[in-house]
Amino acid sequence: MTNTEEKKKKIIWISILGAAPFTLCLPYLSLFWTIVFAVLIGLIIASAFSAILVYATDLMPNKIGLVAGLFFGFMFGMGGIGSAVLGAVADDTSIEYVFKICAFLPLMGIITAFLPNLKK
Repeated sequence: MTNTEEKKKKIIWISILGAAPFTLCLPYLSLFWTIVFAVLIGLIIASAFSAILVYATDLMPNKIGLVAGLFFGFMFGMGGIGSAVLGAVADDTSIEYVFKICAFLPLMGIITAFLPNLKK
């Protein structure tokens, strides 16, 4: 594993799992602190965007356009499906319940451990 590959993985780990403590607190905060934490969470998660995209293009170096298109298409598609599912759950239960579920979503970043090693 190269040094730059380790840095990319480290950035991805920190940005995804680094938001977890803030999201776990989010359902129990006042409106002011919810806004402050939401901004912090967004900044932390967005910090890995370029590292994730570069890592993905390194996996398929001859298909950069394909990777970028799939990355953006899949990301927005899953976001739309996820919001519809969470909306249905909120209709059936409550928005507070959905808020508490969403607090645990950054913990799914554990699957970063399964990222393949890049080979030259």
